[in-house]
Amino acid sequence: MVSAGSSAPLRTHPANPRYFCDSTGKPVYLTGSHTWSNLQEYDSDSPFNYEAYLDFLKKYNHNFTRMWMWECGTGGEWLHGWSEDKLLVNPLPYRRTLSRRFNLKELDEDYFERLRNRIIAAGRHGIYVSIMLFQGWDVESKGRRINPFTQHPFNKNNNINGIDGDPQGSGEGRLIHTLKIPEITSLQKTYVRKVIDTVNDLDNVLYEISNESHNESVEWQYHMINFIHEYEKTMPKQHPVGMTIPWTPESPGRNEDLFRSPAEWVSPNSIANNGYNYRYDPPPADSRKVVLLDTDHLWGIGGDPAWVWKAFARGYNPLFMDPYDSGYTAGGPTGLKLKDVGKIDPRWDPVRRAMGHTRILADKLNLAELIPHPELTQTGYCLANPKAEYVIYIPREYPLTIWVNLSKAKGNFRVEWFNSSTGETAGDGMVAGGETRVFSAPFEEDSVLILRSI
Repeated sequence: MVSAGSSAPLRTHPANPRYFCDSTGKPVYLTGSHTWSNLQEYDSDSPFNYEAYLDFLKKYNHNFTRMWMWECGTGGEWLHGWSEDKLLVNPLPYRRTLSRRFNLKELDEDYFERLRNRIIAAGRHGIYVSIMLFQGWDVESKGRRINPFTQHPFNKNNNINGIDGDPQGSGEGRLIHTLKIPEITSLQKTYVRKVIDTVNDLDNVLYEISNESHNESVEWQYHMINFIHEYEKTMPKQHPVGMTIPWTPESPGRNEDLFRSPAEWVSPNSIANNGYNYRYDPPPADSRKVVLLDTDHLWGIGGDPAWVWKAFARGYNPLFMDPYDSGYTAGGPTGLKLKDVGKIDPRWDPVRRAMGHTRILADKLNLAELIPHPELTQTGYCLANPKAEYVIYIPREYPLTIWVNLSKAKGNFRVEWFNSSTGETAGDGMVAGGETRVFSAPFEEDSVLILRSI
């Protein structure tokens, strides 16, 4: 299954809360790709090949994916932002009646059975899964031409239960992701309980409340995090719960809302303090939360291998929102249509490989004792236990020869090099600690220097 020797869900590492750990206490570094149709189908004529997707993740040595959910049943431009294809999303959590409207008192077992089976299959591939519970892009237009709320189960025209997610007549369902309509909050809790009941016995589960809901959703998200915590207290297993950054075109969200939340893990936007930026120069991770640094909330689709390594060397767990099958970015940068499903977009292979390479390295390190120490090296990208182990990333904009401050290191250290582009390794002898030393990379590409005490 997921982690050799582990028989429990992840929990925050007690000594280094930048990471999770398994039941043995071993730190677990999470990294991987995620894509939009890995749970629900967009097009029944071209179903998503989930087993091939899991093989794809394993091929790149990824151990995490974010399982996307969509609250609405149909759409096109609202789902992709650029597609004219009409997409039919299926299954949904709620059962449809013969009139095609939803009965919000009946949950659709097909949805929950599929969810469970896909998480079990991911576990067999050694992959942890974050279950997205709600979708912020489905309750409002967020500046797009088509408003998905017209197809939402909580639109009064789409259910037989008299539930109105827009009592003010605004044309959007923003109130659905607040606590202002108690009947809806109650229905949401029933759904969340069903998700938990469905997967509680599985160890490779994490939860995410919602993808990029609006800023007014913050208290609702806190409420749902606490609800999951309280409900899982009554059950055999407790799983980490995450909160990702709220977003609307007019407001990028506040990262501090994440860090003061009751969540175990968070995903911020690009805005950081003290001159840092999570896109190009992430700040050293502090110990307030496990941070899954996700390109989704930084670029949308974006990032490069240097970003992956910078994130790793600053104490983060990097994730990539992956176009994966180019057919699902219909009409976008690839110019492909849904008929082109099956053609994996190769432009992002360097990012995919970089995440896998960081995991190869992470598995060889004592992550429990490594924290960001930008002051110890010329590049500023350094994880270290100054007495025992150093990992330094050298971006290509730096010279191949750099200094490292080993003044706190006693004794001798073995010198190793790692080619961050190819995964190639090279040994380079031994060095004594006690003062600042100079090292020259053997690779022309971005390199990683590893120093371990002997």
